[in-house]
Amino acid sequence: MLGAALTIAAYLIGSISFGLLYASERGIDLRGIGSGNIGATNASRALGKRTGRKVMLLDMLKGFVPVAVAHWVFNLSWPWITAVGIAAVLGHVFPIWHGFRGGKGAATAGGVLLAALPPIGAATLGTFVLVKKLSRRASVASLSAATLAAALTMAFDGRQWPIQLAVGLWIIVVFRHTENIARLLRGEEPPG
Repeated sequence: MLGAALTIAAYLIGSISFGLLYASERGIDLRGIGSGNIGATNASRALGKRTGRKVMLLDMLKGFVPVAVAHWVFNLSWPWITAVGIAAVLGHVFPIWHGFRGGKGAATAGGVLLAALPPIGAATLGTFVLVKKLSRRASVASLSAATLAAALTMAFDGRQWPIQLAVGLWIIVVFRHTENIARLLRGEEPPG
């Protein structure tokens, strides 16, 4: 019962679109600017880097907090930790509060990994920062970090449910970045 309640709560928390909230405070529709995405990268372009960083941190926290509660406070079994983590990211991607039109899930997935698998989450976060600095593209950094997380979990953890969590997050992130991948292959992906 507790696991199911936390999974639902994780989805609802994940559905809070901080990029849209910050933009609406300024009378801006974030979906009509730049890429139209509600996440930190587009928020940074439309609202400034400082606001973009706040959105990224809050998007990470909405993945981190529910998983930390499930894992560290209630010590739930791994199937529930996996469910809570996936639900938080799906909330970000398909937010009930915002017509199911959400972001790409990378920051929220990073928060989930930091709470569920801290060393892998830290490696993922470090990879994102490094690849973004080198490539100047959040999409390349997000895809690299998600891929590394899945690979590290398979290589060094080996347990069924952590692998399902990391691979599930990778699938969501790749699926949500299909347009970015197409632009990268055409050499048309803008920096940011």
